[in-house]
Amino acid sequence: MLVHPTGKFDNDPRDYKTISAHPLAAAMGAEIRGANFAAMTADQFAEIEDALFRHKMIFFRDVDLTHDQHEDFSQRFGEWAEDAYTDGIPGHLNIQPLVREADAEGDHIFGSGWHSDGPFLKVPPAIALLYGVEIPPIGGDTIWANTVLAYATLSDRMKEMIEGLRVHMSMKRAFESSMQYGVPDDSPVGKLAKLKGATELPEHVQRKLRGNYHPLVRTHPRSGEKALYCDPSYSIGVEGLTEPEADALLGFLSAHMTQPAFTCRLRWAPKTLAVWDNRISIHQAFNDYQGHRRELYRTTIAGEAPA
Repeated sequence: MLVHPTGKFDNDPRDYKTISAHPLAAAMGAEIRGANFAAMTADQFAEIEDALFRHKMIFFRDVDLTHDQHEDFSQRFGEWAEDAYTDGIPGHLNIQPLVREADAEGDHIFGSGWHSDGPFLKVPPAIALLYGVEIPPIGGDTIWANTVLAYATLSDRMKEMIEGLRVHMSMKRAFESSMQYGVPDDSPVGKLAKLKGATELPEHVQRKLRGNYHPLVRTHPRSGEKALYCDPSYSIGVEGLTEPEADALLGFLSAHMTQPAFTCRLRWAPKTLAVWDNRISIHQAFNDYQGHRRELYRTTIAGEAPA
């Protein structure tokens, strides 16, 4: 049984000149109001970026964004990241479609299970921006967990134990789940499912299955905050530990960081834009809207090798 820690919750909004932040939960998340996407100044963007690093996930309601505007706003945060699963849309290769049709089959949906985006890459994405176009009348929420808060509430002895450890991140479990539950189609999961029975996997898939080793505790390059960097979906081992030892440690950390007290949950609506820092949070989506269509578009921004 987990005992909910206390004394470390700090999601109060800062005072800004051009925007206002309205916290979603005690742990993390905030709605940003007052942003001018048509003519955003450098000063206003600096405040939005500051709010992102403070709240870990921010969102905007009733934003009219074309694909061009989505790309332009995204690039204020940095260069494009490699996307681990999708190929973009015609004319906008850096905008990734996350679309599930009402008649889609299969139990495995893209984004299910607690995860950080692309941690098996050598340089995982730093920031993601997801824009909602068509939203189910019920279901289809996204939930995030604050991995800075999770680290801060560990005991000093546990922090000492995990300092310097490196976690093995791989697409192995997601690939196996796609083979077992995925239906071959053009969705991210379906594209992997098409490889079922292949005698040799493409090199880009083999590279993601090999994965990479990253610090189990990483430091945010801008805020200096320390965060746990592991998740139940992609963490498959810890360098220098036996498999049972790694499973026990990662199992505890996963349960600790995903407890409800550390999370926030977003109810999507059309024209909602959510932005999150992939370095200091994990998230997941749910397959709870069968019979309804869900259409969103994502961009990802490159970061740095975790350190």
